[in-house]
Amino acid sequence: MLLPLCPPIVRRCLVPRRCLSSSALYDVVVSGGGMVGTAMACALGSHPHLRHKRILLLEAGQRKASEPLPEKFSNRVSSITPGSATLLASFGAWDHIGAMRLKPYKRMQVWDACSDALITFDKEGMEDMGYVVENDVITAALTCLLDSIGEHVEVRYRARAVGYTWPAPYSNGEGSPFVEIHLADGQSLHTRLVIGADGQNSLVRRSAGMRTIQWSYNHVAVVATLQLSEATDNNVAWQRFLPSGPIALLPLSDTWSSLVWSTSPEHASQLIRMDDESFVDAVNSAFWSSEHHSDFVSSAGSLLHSAVSFLRPSGSSSRQLPPSVSHLGHKSRASFPLGLGHATEYVRQRVALIGDAAHRVHPLAGQGVNMGFGDVASLVHHLSRAAFDGQDLGSTRHLLEYETERQRQNLPLMATIDLLKRLYNTKQPPIVLLRTLGLQATNALPPLKMILKM
Repeated sequence: MLLPLCPPIVRRCLVPRRCLSSSALYDVVVSGGGMVGTAMACALGSHPHLRHKRILLLEAGQRKASEPLPEKFSNRVSSITPGSATLLASFGAWDHIGAMRLKPYKRMQVWDACSDALITFDKEGMEDMGYVVENDVITAALTCLLDSIGEHVEVRYRARAVGYTWPAPYSNGEGSPFVEIHLADGQSLHTRLVIGADGQNSLVRRSAGMRTIQWSYNHVAVVATLQLSEATDNNVAWQRFLPSGPIALLPLSDTWSSLVWSTSPEHASQLIRMDDESFVDAVNSAFWSSEHHSDFVSSAGSLLHSAVSFLRPSGSSSRQLPPSVSHLGHKSRASFPLGLGHATEYVRQRVALIGDAAHRVHPLAGQGVNMGFGDVASLVHHLSRAAFDGQDLGSTRHLLEYETERQRQNLPLMATIDLLKRLYNTKQPPIVLLRTLGLQATNALPPLKMILKM
């Protein structure tokens, strides 16, 4: 059975686009139509202070909502935080996503393969902690929403930018004061502001001369869709830190979950080549096996757990057992390399970066796309204030406010994720003991857990 991409609430998916002239001047051009770029275009076109502006979304690929959503789950998913859901709801996208497909989760359990240490996160009253949504569903819902606000946002699909000509920092009256965008089909257009949402290899960023700090983790993420051995409520997100890297199981439905396993390139290659039955056995072993346990670390951890239980009888969370896996989704295995990247600056005159064009993180905390949606919320806020005050949208005055706000949020989070990745990528007993004691202490102290949850 095939599910329709656009539920009845968004039946206006075929609104025709206005023709664009090759010499058009736009107020904002969003370069890149992935999840973050399309969300940016929707947010701009829906905001009362910005919807009267000329806004264009450039997407090199084809329109993604042209085919029905298949019944089987995609192997690329995102863990959407309540904050990101609020942003998507603010311009109507969350209603479309909810009418299509998502799975809320109410608890997270994270534990160490080298000890019995664990930490759990949940909310009072079992409220939703987050939502697992397929990337294709998010993109399809945003695309349908774009069509319904077609009078405010223009879109060019299969339109690839191949170069940018930037205005001089101090205009002497010669040349254009705006950015000129050169397209692969030979056309060009001008804009007051370019928003680079074109991914980790951003042409916008490189063309503007904005440098990045980046490195490879020499790790590969293996993703797959897995069927559980039996139907459950399946409302827990599971993550276990193995010496080779973290493995996570995210709920998709009562019977299906999504796997993200970060490991060495050699091991990832083995996982991809395994037959289905061996792969399922490897996944179950990764979640259940105690082969990496250290007796010394376990004894020290038990002493701390006993002390914590005595001092705070209600301070420790109970351990749950993860579900076992029975089958691998057909042709659902895939892999991609992992690394860290951060642009030293997010903005310059008439240009701003969002999403992976500005920052790239390890998936162990599930924060990549949420950081991008945070960029969208912040940039729209500052652009709307500029528009309300009658200012030039491409001015660095408000763009720098966006950069400051987002770097204050993104840099500590990126540093924490990088530290966790390195801290758990070892079996050295002193480090294992340190992280075991730290994890158990944090799990027993609600204020610390609240900080991590945020």
